[in-house]
Amino acid sequence: MINVVFDRNDDNSIHTFTMDGHADFAEHGKDLVCAGASAVSFGAVNAIAAICDVRLDVEMKGDGGFLRCRVPEKLDSSTYEKVQLLLEGLFYSLKTLEEQYGQFITIKN
Repeated sequence: MINVVFDRNDDNSIHTFTMDGHADFAEHGKDLVCAGASAVSFGAVNAIAAICDVRLDVEMKGDGGFLRCRVPEKLDSSTYEKVQLLLEGLFYSLKTLEEQYGQFITIKN
């Protein structure tokens, strides 16, 4: 099971997301739930870097079964809003996966 947790500030903005585990939907290399979750997660991180010129604090462990990303502090408000928009897009992309494959991925706020 892939578990994704979005940690939010008091204003509901995302400051950290953590993805942990494996979907075990199919054998390694053919697991579309894992591939989908990885693609949208790394796509969001790369979009934040390319569009916002912001490097999230990224922590990865193990064989690809753990990803934690933190938004840096002290971003200007315009950049922060763009980062938040992309992270909300990530949240809803993962929620869509959860709606289709809830026995393999869970998303928590």
